[in-house]
Amino acid sequence: MSDNKFQFTGNTYSDVETARPSLTYWQDAWRRLKKNKLSMAGLIVIFLILLFGIVGPMFSPYSYSEQINKYKNLPPSLSLYKLGDIYLYSSNDYNLFLVEGNGRVIDKIELDRSRRDIPNKIYTYVLNGEDIKLNFSYKMLPAAQRLDYDFTLEYRGEIATQPDRTRPNILFPFGTDDLGRDLLTRVMYGARISLLVAFIATVVNLFIGVIYGSISGYEGGRVDDIMMRIVDIINSVPLTLYVILLMVWFRGGGLINIIIALSSVFWVNEARLVRGQVLSLKEQEFVLAARIIGVPKMKIILRHLIPNAIGPIIVSMAMMIPSAIFTESFLSFIGLGVSAPQSSWGTLANNALSGLTTYPYQLFFPAMAIALTLLAFNFIGDGLRDALDPRLRK
Repeated sequence: MSDNKFQFTGNTYSDVETARPSLTYWQDAWRRLKKNKLSMAGLIVIFLILLFGIVGPMFSPYSYSEQINKYKNLPPSLSLYKLGDIYLYSSNDYNLFLVEGNGRVIDKIELDRSRRDIPNKIYTYVLNGEDIKLNFSYKMLPAAQRLDYDFTLEYRGEIATQPDRTRPNILFPFGTDDLGRDLLTRVMYGARISLLVAFIATVVNLFIGVIYGSISGYEGGRVDDIMMRIVDIINSVPLTLYVILLMVWFRGGGLINIIIALSSVFWVNEARLVRGQVLSLKEQEFVLAARIIGVPKMKIILRHLIPNAIGPIIVSMAMMIPSAIFTESFLSFIGLGVSAPQSSWGTLANNALSGLTTYPYQLFFPAMAIALTLLAFNFIGDGLRDALDPRLRK
């Protein structure tokens, strides 16, 4: 009987399963975040909005405060009436414009005020010495006699009752407001202000909340009781009301005042979160070891406790940004935001209220920008919550 009970297979390892390469905590979190399609879509949307707000105004031929009164209240889509070889557009307030067939506005046609026939609802405009008559008396007919058009345009004996075509407004893709300012440019600048306020306020709140909550949780006892009662007092009144009262106390809006107001109260929820994380971490062995060898308290907090609670902190920050954007937009909407002629998304929404039924596009674009931004950040926050939770690691 042979003593050789082993059989050598050589140096080939083709049949041996190779283990997955080791990943760090952040590499694994990024791997899982990439699998979340909504979070990646949110990242793409936020990146595009940042480009829209930072780079976009550089390519705009208009500034956010430039007023072109002859082009006021132009919509993003123009219904063109063809009369001979010209195209005309009539706005809801009966301003008449000469337009190219592709939708590029050439100029406003002046109204001959001396020949306005107000009783018969007929306006006369002059283009190169020739009359163009706009008859909107049909709009005043009783409902039973109402025609399928509201007005007629007459030029050189030819009458148009229905639009020939509808084209996008090339000069002003988002239209203009009641002062003739380009709405696209103002939405771009509004993105700058809204996102700047949100990011600065969030970073400041994060810094205050993390330090305050970590000290409260680590010290415990009477110190924790006193610090948390202060948080309870602040939380007893809705934070948005605190911000409004602070803005009133500052006697007006302004970018700096909004940042100070948001930074002064929004940190309380972050402090509660960090305190809870520190309370669960400070009893761990690595904290006990650091205390035994004489590591200072602040160093334990900064080097050991906060880094181990960084996951929930980042998720909370991602969720805090849309809250700050919404609060800033709300303050601007009620008149406590940035002052004219600066524009934030809330200011634009407020300016659009007076003509909401006639010019709804003036509200649509800033409201859509707010909605997209809030949704994108919420998707990112949900993805980060799942990606940074080690219990969900696969």
